[in-house]
Amino acid sequence: MERASAVVVGAGHAGLAASHFLSQRSIDHVVLERGEVANSWRRERWDSLRLITPNWQSRLPRQRYEGQDPDGYMTAGEVAEFIERFAKLSNSPVRTGEDVTSVRRTDDGYHVTASHCEISCRSVVIASGACNQPAVPQFSHAVPASVGQLTAFDYREPGSLPDGGVLVVGASATGVQLAAELQRSGRPVTLSVGEHVRLPRSYRGRDVLWWMDASGVWDQRYDEIEDVARARRLPSPQLVGTAERATLDLNVLTGMGVELVGRFAAVRDGHALFSGGLRNALSLADLKMGRLLDTFDEWAATSGRGAGVDAAERYPPTRLPQSARLQLDLRSGEIRTIVWATGFVPVYSWLQVPVVDQKGRLLHDGGTVASPGLYALGLPVLRRRKSTFICGIEDDAGAVIGHLAGYLAGQSPSPAGLPATAGHDRPPELAR
Repeated sequence: MERASAVVVGAGHAGLAASHFLSQRSIDHVVLERGEVANSWRRERWDSLRLITPNWQSRLPRQRYEGQDPDGYMTAGEVAEFIERFAKLSNSPVRTGEDVTSVRRTDDGYHVTASHCEISCRSVVIASGACNQPAVPQFSHAVPASVGQLTAFDYREPGSLPDGGVLVVGASATGVQLAAELQRSGRPVTLSVGEHVRLPRSYRGRDVLWWMDASGVWDQRYDEIEDVARARRLPSPQLVGTAERATLDLNVLTGMGVELVGRFAAVRDGHALFSGGLRNALSLADLKMGRLLDTFDEWAATSGRGAGVDAAERYPPTRLPQSARLQLDLRSGEIRTIVWATGFVPVYSWLQVPVVDQKGRLLHDGGTVASPGLYALGLPVLRRRKSTFICGIEDDAGAVIGHLAGYLAGQSPSPAGLPATAGHDRPPELAR
């Protein structure tokens, strides 16, 4: 049996960042990847997908975007190439084709079993991602067989769907992007809308994510957020990366002809039933956006950065349909396909350590999992609001591996390696 000080599970940007900092500290380790480096970007993305963060924000330890289009947005293939370059630059000890099937606790650490190896180690970094499996409601089994169903993992392009109407379920970044693409293809689209985060693509002449970065909102720490569990469940913002830097919100979609309905609540006797709370969902998203823009304006005024941006602006409220349907007969032929854009969940079936709650969520404190020597990276709001994005992994990985190094050295560092008072002043929370 092999031995190592640390095993990293996953060779996406999070696992490779962990490897980078482990190498910096001369900690012997191995990175196990079920497929290829950046596997999910290569195998589990639709054809037209682009990052919602601008290229200049794409950064990893010792690696930055150096192309000719800093304000553009990478395709999935370009993201995979960006991550693969990082793996080569870091000389990371990646073993591809190693599907981890078991991690269990031992007297002196952990026993890791993968496709072609068994490793005894003192610590494990879980960097297998937050999007391992689409989150599809159980009532999907009640959808009539005449209606095709697929998830964002399955979808590639409109031509792969049959002609006829499409019900897209979910109004996060994935849902609005697919609804727009399918509507442009000539298919009638109905979009089921629940909780969502509305943002303009640009605000006061700058990309809205420039504001998130520059104002310090993205640097807000997890232990400064009043309800971090809720913040970690927030859907991705309604953004799309296009050369035109265009806003893609529900007003744009209804202007294209997309029909809005409420949250998909159930299927009964072949009918899709929708919540009557659409008005509240739209109003709440508008309210949160207004509060966030107020935060940006206040920062611009107090930081002295206001001179370099355009004047403050506000946007029309989301238009409520005159009579949003509360049900739809799925047997009528109006809807031929349902696309579930209802988010994703991580899968920890291979983790034989009691650190997962009843809903399948990993129990951790800023990346320090509730078992000595076990750590996590790449999860939403792991340590900061920007943890979800590629640009957030450097800070997270540096802190988590710092804690791991202290553990291996026999020290007892504070949770996740940083004092609770570190970080920016607290900005208003998006999760409120």
